[in-house]
Amino acid sequence: MVKAIFSLPFSIFSFQCLCAPLLADDYYRIETYNLPTGVNFEASGLAVMPNGKIAVALRKGEVWVEGEKGFKLYASGLHEILGLAFHDGALYATQRAEVTKIRDTDGDGTADEYLTAAAGWGVSGAYHEYAYGPVFDATGHLYTSLNCSMGKPMVKGDTLWRGWVVRTSPEGKLEPWCAGFRSPCGIGTNFEGDVFVSDQQGNWMPTTPIFHAKKGAYFSHADSIPDTMRPDSPVKINAKQPDGITVAEAMKKVPGYCPPAVWLPYVKMGQSGTGIVCDHSGGKFGPFEKQLFMGEFVLSGVNRVFLEKVGGEYQGACFPFIDGLQCAALALTTLLDGSLVVGESNRGWNSKGNRPFGLQKIVWTKKTPLDVQKLELTETGFRFTFTLPVEKVGELTGQSYTYPFQSKYGGEELDAKPLQITATKLSEDGLSLEVTIANLREGYVHEFELPQLKAKDGTPLWHRMAYYTLNRLK
Repeated sequence: MVKAIFSLPFSIFSFQCLCAPLLADDYYRIETYNLPTGVNFEASGLAVMPNGKIAVALRKGEVWVEGEKGFKLYASGLHEILGLAFHDGALYATQRAEVTKIRDTDGDGTADEYLTAAAGWGVSGAYHEYAYGPVFDATGHLYTSLNCSMGKPMVKGDTLWRGWVVRTSPEGKLEPWCAGFRSPCGIGTNFEGDVFVSDQQGNWMPTTPIFHAKKGAYFSHADSIPDTMRPDSPVKINAKQPDGITVAEAMKKVPGYCPPAVWLPYVKMGQSGTGIVCDHSGGKFGPFEKQLFMGEFVLSGVNRVFLEKVGGEYQGACFPFIDGLQCAALALTTLLDGSLVVGESNRGWNSKGNRPFGLQKIVWTKKTPLDVQKLELTETGFRFTFTLPVEKVGELTGQSYTYPFQSKYGGEELDAKPLQITATKLSEDGLSLEVTIANLREGYVHEFELPQLKAKDGTPLWHRMAYYTLNRLK
């Protein structure tokens, strides 16, 4: 059940200062669920049941299912659940050491069958050995993302595939899939069914990335390299990699390195990306269908990601979406009506907001904002597509920069240069803007600041910033 609307001025909890002075609930209102009294409802996994109700995994090892009169305890006794999915008639919960298939076989509303669906990576007791997921592909294979241990495991030899995504067949056979992750706490699929993973800023991760988790890919975090030397590893890289170069240089010099499809610039787009979900609603959630939405932990909100393929590989843009949640966004799912549900917990790090945990729903008000709907690469620059027809466009500015490829924690923007914008052309219908740029650079984020645009109906621009990760020109 959902109680009174929780809404705050958008400018109070802004990801960046260049947002229009609008209220978020002009377009998307935030509703807060009533939760069981006395329960630390740290919602770390979400799944939609066939009846449209949601199941919620709690970090402490429980699963609760929504009913007509609130949430009811469905399963318990699991080990730090960090992900939940409904697939083929059952719930699947990702624990530290396995993914567990959970069913209620006698129909009394409480789970009575717990079966191992995926395992084989082990656990040593090191605090940072989290496991996330699961995500299923169209063939029924299950994907799990695994944290690095952050140092040596407490029991040597008890863990495998740390800093990896692993795939498990419907028959339960584990297959190492791709490597180079630090703390890959968000995992989901795009509209086409390809798996994407978010990671956390830290060593080898200068800011939040989103990776396309394709087989054999390597994404830079060196703690996963030892397992790449195993005979069953699909990842082929050198045992030692350079330290202290730039990402743009690493793309040319590090064999097997795959850059993120999208970088989310630090602070400007949040500080710790989390859960990933795709909008499959067909327009029920506004003008951003088929795009990815991604949780933001520290700044307690949700960002938006547009992806396209260039040269056969994914790259794309990220945009602010909404903030002002009651605490950190950890897990995301979408309901049958298109609404976006956010599971929240600030355990481990501080986050904006006045609650330690919670569950909220973001609902489209049916009023369309003026925003950049998508940002695409062209032969001469970029094409902005707007959600509403724009009246006119003033001066557009921007810069491009890359990041360090290093073992040091985090990393600043490097080699920043202003974008040389030589021409802009607004389409006759006002829905697209062609921008010609003389100094496009591969391996660089291209950041844009839009002027204070207005739609033809007078609607002001909601968000002025856009960030495109350009890995390939063609």
